[in-house]
Amino acid sequence: MVHDMAGEANLMVLDMFAGAGGLSEGFFRKDFSFIAHIEKDAYASKTLETRALYHTLKNNGMLDLYYSYLKGEVSRDLLFKETEEFSGDISSGVFNVEISEKTEKPLIKEIQKRMREHHTRKVDVMIGGPPCQAYSITGRSRDPHRMEDDPRNYMYHHYITFLKAFKPDIFIFENVPGIFTAKNGSIFQDMLKRIQNLGYVTEHKILDAADFFVLQRRKRVVLMGWRSECGFEYPEFPSKEHNFYVRDMLADLPPLHPGDGCEGIQEYTEPPSQYLMESGIRAKKDVLIQHIARRHNERDREIYRCAIKIWETEKRRIRYSELPEKLKTHRNQKSFKDRFKVVAGDLPSAHTVVAHISKDGHYYVHPDINQARSLTVREVARIQSFPDNYKFEGPRTSQYIQIGNAVPPLMSEKIAEQVKHILRG
Repeated sequence: MVHDMAGEANLMVLDMFAGAGGLSEGFFRKDFSFIAHIEKDAYASKTLETRALYHTLKNNGMLDLYYSYLKGEVSRDLLFKETEEFSGDISSGVFNVEISEKTEKPLIKEIQKRMREHHTRKVDVMIGGPPCQAYSITGRSRDPHRMEDDPRNYMYHHYITFLKAFKPDIFIFENVPGIFTAKNGSIFQDMLKRIQNLGYVTEHKILDAADFFVLQRRKRVVLMGWRSECGFEYPEFPSKEHNFYVRDMLADLPPLHPGDGCEGIQEYTEPPSQYLMESGIRAKKDVLIQHIARRHNERDREIYRCAIKIWETEKRRIRYSELPEKLKTHRNQKSFKDRFKVVAGDLPSAHTVVAHISKDGHYYVHPDINQARSLTVREVARIQSFPDNYKFEGPRTSQYIQIGNAVPPLMSEKIAEQVKHILRG
């Protein structure tokens, strides 16, 4: 069992629907230990393994090995081989499995087995949120059946099964506000009823990432529950005031034209801004990776320039109908009125990053008219408050999806801090 600096056993976490680790990152930072992460996507699971190894190496004063990997000096296989004393256990604790009726019982047994092997008496905290596509208002608007028949509506049943099996003192369930209205509200009400029947007191709030020093507007439902005998209360999360702008997290990155950049190491063009330092997004040892621009055809680039010009001169978003005729490709101009959007550098927060960015970058246009391109993986990761030393595994499309689906680490860190305070009493 892992102990913290004071010699006290670390609080143990079970990470459900873990994604690329945005929510778990905050708990890592606050010295929680993980008995298991469960994630169905193979690339996200590899990202989780890499990040868990980062924290283990950091705790053991061995980060030089990790940075050798970021710099391309050693392969991932060699990194894991040279750190076998840690990496084997980390990999066995990341379950790349889709949670279903068939896999529930085997997963629970495997996790219970790990608990015995690690002399772990209990799970203190359970975190995670099932896929949000079925609950998303945008997702429902795109589906002709409004996601009514989508099986992902009922993924919360699995979450509740694991709650019943492990009985954590406290749990964190995160999802989009659309969960309130999914199937006319019956989904959320049924979930609360089932959880409360297990002996948990629940409370939920809509939290905005922008209040957690994240330069992005991102509203999410954060449902917390605790065993009724614990007598806990939902923590307060005071908004962090600041005077930073979106440009403060982009200015040190080398300008790119479409197709420029690379997956590997590049040089920063400026020292880190005050925001990057205060947020921890860029540290002294960090190197710039995964900063490569998509290729765009000239028509799209011209549309991007139009959108940027209108923002710069009128401080408003472009309407598809006002584009020059030669640039229009869609007959239905009403449906595409908000198709292109600039991530404005002169605002204190960007608009919400979503996984759709993996399909095209039209909704996330870089504010520099000379670049006239969509955002890179590293730029989107920064908007989500991921540090530059966070390596996303897999191809670029998967990297965008992993980032778009994640909880911003600065937000999860504050949640973890409050959970630790509650449990330590």
